[in-house]
This record gives sequence, structure tokens and C-alpha cells, in this order.
Amino acid sequence: MGAVQRRRVTVRGVVQGVGFRPYLYTRATGLGLAGHVTNTPEGVVAEVEGAPAAVSRFCEHLAADAPPLAVVDAVDHHEVPVAGGTGFAIVASRTGGPARTLVSPDVATCADCLAELADPADRRHRHPFITCTHCGPRFTIVTGLPYDRAHTTMARFPMCPDCAREYGDPADRRFHAQPVACPACGPRLALLTGRPPCAAPDGDPIAGARRLLAAGAILAVKGLGGYHLACDATHPGAVAELRRRKARGDKPFALMARDLADAEQYAHIGPEERALLEGGVRPIVLLRRRAAAEPADLAGVPGVLADGVAPRCPDLGVMLPYTPVHHLLLGLPGDPPGPRLLVMTSGNLAGEPIVTDDGEALERLAGLADAWLTHDRPIHVPCDDSVVRVCDGETLTVRRARGYAPLPMALPLPVPATLAAGGDLKNTFCLGEGRRAWLSAHIGDMDDLATQYALERAEQQLESITGVTPELLAADRHPGYRSTGWARRTAGSRPLVRVQHHHAHIASALAEHGLDGAHPVIGVAFDGTGYGDDGAVWGGEVLLADYAGYTRFAHLGYVPLPGGDAAVHRPYRMALAHLWAAGLARTPDLPCVAACPPDELRVLERQLERGLNCVPTSSMGRLFDAVSSLSGVCHHAGYEAQAAIELEAAALGAAAAGPDYAFGLRVPRHPATGPVVADPAPLLAAVAADVRAGTDPGLIAAGFHAGVTDLVVRLCALARERHGLDTVALTGGVFANTLLSSACARILRAGGFTVLRHGRVPPNDGGLSLGQLMVAAAATPDQHPHHPRHPQQGEAHVPGGTRQSA
Repeated sequence: MGAVQRRRVTVRGVVQGVGFRPYLYTRATGLGLAGHVTNTPEGVVAEVEGAPAAVSRFCEHLAADAPPLAVVDAVDHHEVPVAGGTGFAIVASRTGGPARTLVSPDVATCADCLAELADPADRRHRHPFITCTHCGPRFTIVTGLPYDRAHTTMARFPMCPDCAREYGDPADRRFHAQPVACPACGPRLALLTGRPPCAAPDGDPIAGARRLLAAGAILAVKGLGGYHLACDATHPGAVAELRRRKARGDKPFALMARDLADAEQYAHIGPEERALLEGGVRPIVLLRRRAAAEPADLAGVPGVLADGVAPRCPDLGVMLPYTPVHHLLLGLPGDPPGPRLLVMTSGNLAGEPIVTDDGEALERLAGLADAWLTHDRPIHVPCDDSVVRVCDGETLTVRRARGYAPLPMALPLPVPATLAAGGDLKNTFCLGEGRRAWLSAHIGDMDDLATQYALERAEQQLESITGVTPELLAADRHPGYRSTGWARRTAGSRPLVRVQHHHAHIASALAEHGLDGAHPVIGVAFDGTGYGDDGAVWGGEVLLADYAGYTRFAHLGYVPLPGGDAAVHRPYRMALAHLWAAGLARTPDLPCVAACPPDELRVLERQLERGLNCVPTSSMGRLFDAVSSLSGVCHHAGYEAQAAIELEAAALGAAAAGPDYAFGLRVPRHPATGPVVADPAPLLAAVAADVRAGTDPGLIAAGFHAGVTDLVVRLCALARERHGLDTVALTGGVFANTLLSSACARILRAGGFTVLRHGRVPPNDGGLSLGQLMVAAAATPDQHPHHPRHPQQGEAHVPGGTRQSA
């Protein structure tokens, strides 16, 4: 007998629940090797024994040839004593020890499963839970590691003999697919109607649900990571009623289209958008909508989209079906006619977390839904739909959740075990250790107690599947942030680093692009609100920053923020405050003055004169609001950034480039005397004059966007001239505006700058926690010792934030 060798192979990464053990089984048996493979908390571990050449071939190119859903981080192998034996087996998973493997995100139903779903001859014909190794639920059903059926919410569904045979057959597509099931042994759909809700007495739940939707009903539909509220998007009454019940204001609804052709009737879809819509993630993709008269051929259009779906918004948020239930609900070939475009919005009241529990769905959605299309497979991890858009041919993530979470981010520097709490709007938190960080799925706005509980539950769950036990915490400096209060309570005796809001935004961009922070960058951080070092509300900032600290190089000039949130919800108040600060006449011929009730106007004028409840702000987001109202575009904001979104829509619809508007710059002779101040007064004076002259609001909006772009370019050029820096990070929620982002990046790059923009991490507060994590690590002794320390403007403490024990 010739030489025999045995090697132990450990594969780390997203290697459980993606067909990796069957892949290794097939590889080993094809090479005639003996041994076994198993799941463990640290990954997939295999031992192979046989001829040395065959063992070497087994170990070669393991990552390159891996299954499509696998993400291999590392492959380690070493020789072990020969054990003998014949055959290769998949053995029971090993438990115990810290979790070091990664869980796969949920994946849209694959083409093979869809073919079986529509095939009358297949035993899974019309099975609402059809899945295989390459698709279906993963993250949202995992209850523990290693990833086995016993550690998922499918544990309550014993496999029938047919499914068990497929599960155990190495040649089958469902070999060791943990959620495998069929109509004989899998979860069951139910349609609940009436008050109190009870199961419809007869018939197919899907057919009943489609009839209700066609009649204008609102349905609560249980998905992968929570409930949706659904209605026919071409039924104006249903859309309006859903908006009223959900207290949605004018915030756009997301759409689910049966196929790409239906979506193309209403929106422009390029090759990048097409790839996102039809890929395995199936996020909501923000598409530029067509003008009302633009579709040339209306043959086969699924109906006229209700105006209430996305009023005055330049985009439509569209996704394609990603579960078997969705495909059935929108109709398979040959099904009776039914809705082909559905509103699909999160199953919750405005401000509350998405509903996942069936009992809660019947209670909390009782005032919202007419019926419930539900099932008995529990959702263990809430996970909302991801939202993305395409900017200059690249993906820009707006909300990172289903399909992306819980995939980790690679870090450019090692960090201690750290928990970063994020912000209060669009909250995500971040866990990190070593060179890996896990950005949570979207949690939501923290002004609701239920959302705060959701944050706590999600953090505990992510700790359990990552094995990270935080030794250090990070949070925003805002003293009133609920996320900061939660971090303070959670920290106990562990250190807590408080991180300035815009510094965290810039650090997030640096981390996403793999920069180690050895050299500072010009960070342009434009958003609505962030607590400043001087107690003001910052938001129009240019910082010279690395992870360890920052200097405030420039900012938008301060104006009063009259009444705090009142000014955010009523942009005309922000317009009046800007006019007052600029010394410009506030006459009734300006739309913002006309929009303000006379009594409120008198009180507001006194408030501004006396400085009552008027915190100063440098917010670029609030300037967008002001110009939106001043130009007559939007006076009331029913959702975050509505005024800015409608201003962008007006600019996109402009027939020409628009007037030339420019900010004034107050440049100190020496940087030590203070930051550069961008004065909006000259721009506002020009806008007011054009409004009085009857200039089209779209032209004013286009001119304003060009003016902000010019400001960014001028400030970056000045920073390069004074400090020799040539890398610019564009970050903050304002840069979700692709018109502005694209123009800034194009002109800066033409001027020789390297431009960093967000892609996988949201530019808004959804990406804040990643930056907090990096800054906190840099502010901790013995972390990143090569970093310089920058004195902050007017401060002497550690640049990254105040170090304290909670």
C-alpha cells in the first residue's frame, strides 16, 4: 500500500447554511478520500485521508471553487496522524466554544426553486416555503450556532421521509439544506379575517389574499424578517387608506412588482439597477421615475400607479419578489388576474419597529390591516428590507438590512472587542473585534420605547452569533440621544468613548474604503443634525480628520434653529430664520412668508429677535429645507428630508442649468484664529430676488445644487492649499442626494482629488456606528499608537471623544 496522508482543514467565513459541507463531501468523494466534515462554532472542519497528491488537490482552490453563497475568509490546514477508515461522511455538528463562524444573510428564491414552484408535476408545486441549499431564509431563522436545523426555527418541523431522503442524498440540491420542507411536513400558510381574526373557513389562503387585494383591502403579510402591510398599488383608495392608517404623511411607499417589465413602465432601469433587482439580495432599489406621459407603449401595463404611492418624489422604491409567498401573491403563469404591483411597507405604525411575532401582529396591526396572510414558522431575528440606489454606476446603500446583514466589514486596523451604539435616527449598532466589524441590520428611530427594546434584543443576538463580548463601548456625544443613554447603562464598569457625530461619519467612510488613518483627509460631512463641540447643532462641516481626531476647518455660518423640531417639520420656519440671519426682507411676496400663519409669524419674529429657544445651527440639511420653502417647493415636511427630496426632484425636472448662486467665504488669515465660515446670505439674497422675479422653482433648485457643489469644491481647494491634503470624504445624509454627490465627485476628481463616497455603508446615520467603533479604538491607549493627535477646535480633551466610565 502506498503512502497515506491525513489533513485537518478549517474553513472560516460564511460557510454554514450555504452548501459548504455538501461541497466538501462531493470534492472528497470525487478524489477517493476518506474522512469527515462537520460544522463547529468556528466554521467548517474537515479531515481528509488518502494519497498525498489527492489530499493536496482537495486543499487547493477551496475558496475559489466554493458554493455561490459562501464567503470564505480563511482556509487553514495541517497534517494530523493517519486514522484509517473508508468513506467520507458528514457527521453531527460540534457545539461548545466561542462562535467564530459567520451566518449567511437571507437569500431570494433561486431559479431552480421557482421552476419547481410553477411545475404542476413537482411535489412542491405552489409550496409557499420552497427552498434549497442556494436560497431561502438564513439569518432570520437562526437561533444558535453551529448552523443546523436544530438551531433554527425549522426545528419544530420534522422532515417527512421524502424530504429526509433529499436531505441525506449528496447528489441532491437539498443535501443538508436546513430549511428544507414540503407540503407534507413544512410550515402552513393561513389567511385570517374578521374581528377577532380567525382562519378563513375554506379555500387556498393565497387565492383568498389575492381576491382581497384586488378588492382594495390592506393585508398584513408575514415575510422573512417581519410583517409587511400590502395593498394594490394601482388602487388609489387602498393606498390612501393605508397612508391614513399608518400615519405615514407623504413618505413614499415601497413597491413590489411582479417582474421587471411591470416596473419599467414607471421607472428608468439601467443595467446596474437591473442586476440589483434580479440578484440574490432583492433590495428595494430607488429608481428615477418616468414622467407621467413618458411610457410610449402602455400595452400590458398593470394599471395606473396611484398618485399616493410616492407623492412629489423623484424616485420610486421598487423590489421584485424574494420569497415563494411573494411570487404566489403576485401570480404564477396561468393564475387568474390579480394585482401585479403591490405597496409593500413595513408592518408597523410610524416610528415603531417592524412586527415579527404572530400574536403581536394580530394586536399591533389590528388597526392597520383588514386581514393577515401568516404562517407558523417563527421569525427569530427582525430584519427590514434593504434600500439601495445607483450613483454613477455604483451601488449606494441607503438602508442596510435584509440580504446584507449580518455579513461583516473588513477593518483596516485591528480593534478591541467594541460595541458602538450609533445614533438616534436610522439607528444601527456595530460590534467589532480584530479586523472585523458587524454592522447591525437597520433598527430604526430611537424615539419609541419598543425600538429601544429592539436594539437591546438585536445586540444580544448579534453577540451570540459573532462571539464578540465588548470590552469597550462608543456612543454619540449628544447628551440627549437615547442610544447614548442606552450605551451608558449597558457599559457598566467598561469604558465608554463619546464620539463627535460628524467625526464618526468621516471615520465610517475611511473604514469602508480600507484607509488606516495614517494621514488625515478632508471630510465634508453634510447632514441635518449633529451635536457640536460648542453646543451648537452642526451639520455643514468640513473637518480635517483621521480616526484619532479632527480639526474643524470650515463650516456653514450659524443661523438660529427656531423651536428645534418645529423648524424641521415646518421648513418655512427655517427659511424665515435664514432670511432673518442674512438681514433680508421677509415680505408676503415670498412663499415661505405666505406659508407661515400670521400669528405664528409674529411669534417667530419675536423669538428670533430675542433668541428664545433658538439654538444656533450650521446644518446644510436645514439650508436645503430653507431654500425648498423659499422657492415655493415644500413648506411642510411629513417625513425626514422631505423638503430636500422635493427640492432635488424640482432640480431634476429643470429645463436648464439654473442661475449662478454662490456662498460668501470668510477666511481667517491664519488657521489658528478659527475655521473658514461659508456665508449663505449672498446665495439667499439671489434666490429671493429670483423668486420675486417669477423664476421657475426648478431652475432655482438646480442653481442651488450647483451653488452647494461650488462651495464644496472651493473649500476642498482651500484645504489642499493650506494643508496639502488631496483626499476628500463625502459623507452625511445630504450626500444620499445623487445629484449633489455626483456633481461634487466629478468636479473634485477633475481637480486632482481622490474622492471617497459610501457604497456598502449608508452615508446617513445608518453608517454612524462603524465610524464610532473606529474612533473609539483609536482613542483607547495601546490602540493605533502611530496616529497623530489633533487638538479640536476650542477643546483640550482626547480628540475622538470624552473617555469615561459609565
